[in-house]
Amino acid sequence: MKTILILAMHGSPPNDFPKRELGEFFALHARFETAPTSMDEASRSRYAELDQKMRRWPRTAENDPFHAASLSLAHLLSRESGLETRVCFNEFCAPTLEEGVEQAVKDGFERVIVVTPMMTRGGEHAEVEIPAQIQHLQSEYPDLHLIYAWPFEEREIARFLAAQVRRFLE
Repeated sequence: MKTILILAMHGSPPNDFPKRELGEFFALHARFETAPTSMDEASRSRYAELDQKMRRWPRTAENDPFHAASLSLAHLLSRESGLETRVCFNEFCAPTLEEGVEQAVKDGFERVIVVTPMMTRGGEHAEVEIPAQIQHLQSEYPDLHLIYAWPFEEREIARFLAAQVRRFLE
């Protein structure tokens, strides 16, 4: 079965995105998150326009170190797993998880495994948003074998973090 790994990252605004538009985006984002029904059609349209502009903004290691680090992590994960690995983002960057899965299907992948480095339970993205997106995508692509490799075992997270601490004690 042709398998691909998608690394679901958070995303970060590029540091050279126009500051006025960034402020406008976050003001609209706060309204969208807290009271979406209070937004008129013009506000929703402007929010969507700014969201797309930010997601499609050209990224470099200088203007978005988080994006560059995400691509680097995907490269290393591909080498470790032996699977082609692509990056998708929850916010601020493209592609979205939906876009990534759609492209994987177009590219002939039959199994998509989604993993995120968001390791602890209780986070909105890892525990609510990504599973909801996967459930929706599964209904869109019923023949696709879609796996969310989450949650992480707490004991494994603790071992990983302890090894990191030991590196700094040596």
